[in-house]
Amino acid sequence: MNDFIFHNPDKVYFGKNQIKHLPQELLAFGKKVLLVYGGGSIKENGLYDEIVSLSKSADIELFELSGVEPNPRHSTVNKGASICKSKDIDVILAAGGGSTIDCAKGIAAAALTNDGNVWPLVSGGVWVTKALPLVAILTNAATGSEMDAWAVISNMDTNEKIGLGGSALIPRVAFENPEYSFTLPAYQTACGAFDIFNHVLDNYYFAGDATFDLLLEMQEAVMRTVVKWVPVAMKEPENYEARANLMWASSMALNTVLDGGTVHGCACHMMEHELSAYYDITHGHGLAILTPRWLSYILDNDTAPSIYRLGKTVFGVEDGLGTMDGAKKAIEAVSNFCFVTLGLESTLTDLQIDNMHFKAMAEHACMGGTISGLKMLSSSDVEKIYEMCL
Repeated sequence: MNDFIFHNPDKVYFGKNQIKHLPQELLAFGKKVLLVYGGGSIKENGLYDEIVSLSKSADIELFELSGVEPNPRHSTVNKGASICKSKDIDVILAAGGGSTIDCAKGIAAAALTNDGNVWPLVSGGVWVTKALPLVAILTNAATGSEMDAWAVISNMDTNEKIGLGGSALIPRVAFENPEYSFTLPAYQTACGAFDIFNHVLDNYYFAGDATFDLLLEMQEAVMRTVVKWVPVAMKEPENYEARANLMWASSMALNTVLDGGTVHGCACHMMEHELSAYYDITHGHGLAILTPRWLSYILDNDTAPSIYRLGKTVFGVEDGLGTMDGAKKAIEAVSNFCFVTLGLESTLTDLQIDNMHFKAMAEHACMGGTISGLKMLSSSDVEKIYEMCL
């Protein structure tokens, strides 16, 4: 266990009727608000009308940026920053899933730069300490962006998908009403749920000696929650308990509660970002295809005990097996969860992806070095894992 600092200033309103507090929270920052959203689902589920009505009642001036992509583009971020500059926006309101909130974070950062261009911040690895305030309304349990300091922005011109981080990017306030996720299709529910699962598994769980029992058990609890409740949400889209459990698991997975003192690996996320950058696929689906293959690739006598523990504590793999046999059962359980329970297509070939760009993708994923984690991965290792996914 390493030393760490915990600080998360995000204020969360969780539940069915909390949106009534939206005007007072927005007015704490000003009256000019940029509403950022995606393809229009907030109009279908009634959230858009609620936002407009509440804003009018509080004399809030609402400006809009719609059409945020599933992998938000730097060009869309820049459009939002331009609106902020020209309209003297006080606060940004993101209504949607992780992509929308990520885009809004990029806007919040770029709006305070001289040229309103987010990409130099992203490509330069700038830690953002100054940004417009952001309020988030979550509609899809997945990325955890509603309570963390990170966004992921894509530049499709250069096939790059890179994280942008900063203390100023943590939303000041987040509204989490599970009812807003009732209209999500089963596919989006499945992909979002696996993103939550992988945030814990990939980022923190395999931290070796740099962890302690309390955190391990909390991490396992979040993963078990996903495994238990996502099948219910897929079968019964309006099951409040299922949606509520997934939504809070999303926030817990990445708000830094679970990573105190651990070593961050993020191997699957770094590999998947390349898939999304080149092929614009759904992030959670890419993670689901990669994760069982990554576990199989890194399995050896050193890693088997941790992988077996995952199987026992999260998936109910029987105790008392040989460590290697137990680890293989655990990987099989992960695979079944991805491709049977969630019903996701199991190969990159299914997504019309071949090996044409694997070498370049692997090299970029490793950024000229290696990916850290339970096992260090070189670019040749990453390329082999991509090949296993075909």
